[in-house]
Amino acid sequence: MHHDSPIALAPSAPCGRRRQIGLLLFDGVEELDAVGPWEVLSHWTREFADDGWEAVCLSVDGAPVTGAKSLVLGAHHSVRVAPPLDVLIHPGGPGTRPMLHDPGHLAWVRSQRDSVPLMASVCTGSLVYAAAGLLTGRRATTHWASLNLLSEIDPTVVTDVDARFVDDGDLVTSAGVSAGIDMALHLVARLASVERAREVRRHLQYDPMPPI
Repeated sequence: MHHDSPIALAPSAPCGRRRQIGLLLFDGVEELDAVGPWEVLSHWTREFADDGWEAVCLSVDGAPVTGAKSLVLGAHHSVRVAPPLDVLIHPGGPGTRPMLHDPGHLAWVRSQRDSVPLMASVCTGSLVYAAAGLLTGRRATTHWASLNLLSEIDPTVVTDVDARFVDDGDLVTSAGVSAGIDMALHLVARLASVERAREVRRHLQYDPMPPI
């Protein structure tokens, strides 16, 4: 994990608006890429509403999507009517592969970079960011099996092959699948406090001890 002088968000939203974390959903999304961070962020924002944050799920048209392993996931908003975002999380999964060559999606990602203060990705979501030109000269990571592809897409990316997540200020990328949970807890610590992140972690009983 790296964390160098992150871009700070203002302590309170204008006009009392709750700050918005948007989690992008799409056909072929790796389910845990999305649901892992969602569990962390939704618990935080619902149980500690006074922190002033809200988490929502987005899809291109607002309709449900089918994940990589057939789980159907619903969205709260389409990307066109979503509230202004303070954080965008782009998961990975096989559905990201066509996105790497989709001018419309890459243009949308670049437009989010222009307006969203903090962009995050899980697993191969960082490949999409790289294809959109967001990771030029930046430190980042992705699923271990896609590290070479990340470098092929943008050779200037400084890849971290060991980190569970990399915090590079206004861009936070995580490694594969379950690493998104670690990244989401880091976001809670960064956007609220370390103690708040610990409270969320304890509630989720997230204390990995793999049996094998």
